[in-house]
Amino acid sequence: MILLTEHDVRAVLPMADLIPAMERALAEYSSGRVAQPVRTVLEVGPDRAYFGVMPAALDEPPAVGAKLVTVYQRNHERGLPSHLATILLLDHATGALVAVVDGRYITEARTAAVSAVSASRLARPDARTLAIIGSGVQARSHLEALRHVRPLADVRVWSPNALHREAFAFEMSEATGLPVRAIATASAALIDADLVVIATASRTAVIDDAAVASGAHIMAVGACRPDQREMPTALVARARVFVDSRAGALAEAGDLLLPIAEGAFNESHIVGELGELVTGRVTGRQSQNEVTLFKSLGMAVEDVVAARLAVEKALAIGAGHSVSI
Repeated sequence: MILLTEHDVRAVLPMADLIPAMERALAEYSSGRVAQPVRTVLEVGPDRAYFGVMPAALDEPPAVGAKLVTVYQRNHERGLPSHLATILLLDHATGALVAVVDGRYITEARTAAVSAVSASRLARPDARTLAIIGSGVQARSHLEALRHVRPLADVRVWSPNALHREAFAFEMSEATGLPVRAIATASAALIDADLVVIATASRTAVIDDAAVASGAHIMAVGACRPDQREMPTALVARARVFVDSRAGALAEAGDLLLPIAEGAFNESHIVGELGELVTGRVTGRQSQNEVTLFKSLGMAVEDVVAARLAVEKALAIGAGHSVSI
């Protein structure tokens, strides 16, 4: 079998290749050609750390595997990433183990790549201004991904820690050549923003409905448990809502489940899955002034397809580490 470290994966999985791979995986899932249960989640210890098991199988591309993912928010105190993951790939024909792939970067990158698919399909064609709420790894990966689908001219970032947002603005301006500015409040960052990324570890809403401009496209990628939310009910209620998996969203997305419990809307408020949008089974933006929302939870098929692509590219150039077990 082959072992790919995070360094190996970064070297062979550029965003330009990952975005179209995720678009195809989403289409396969929403066309009913992926076997994928809603992930199994355990809470670990007094801090209620997150441990998820995410299997998936599909025929095109032929791939079988599972991701083991953890979210330990206190890892930052230990100098470790809060999100860690390992992906196991099996031979589609025999079930034999063929690869162990570090999944931390894949989780980071494929999440942003899927958001980029949503932006390419739902954001206004003239979208140029990006507001990022959060300054962690997802903020960084989303900036990289979104510049592949829209020509960004103004990037604003807000997070509660001023040092973090200032560091993000400096580092990403240097890395991308784009004008990235740290903004003092979330509401100020959102003024007239065409694209909005919400990528936080918050359990409660971090933005106000009134701050989001008409015509914006929102990509909400945090709040992955039923009792967590990043957005207020009023914002979700006025948006045209898309998800990666309807089954997953109705089991895990507090941004949708909490307003449903409040009686603000029902399950039919979800227009469709992103894969249904890709295949033309549902329609996207209805007007220039409409707010569109992609609520992301992440799916095993995204991880398995991304890991398969990384292994395929690594084998082609002799990267990775061959291991006998």
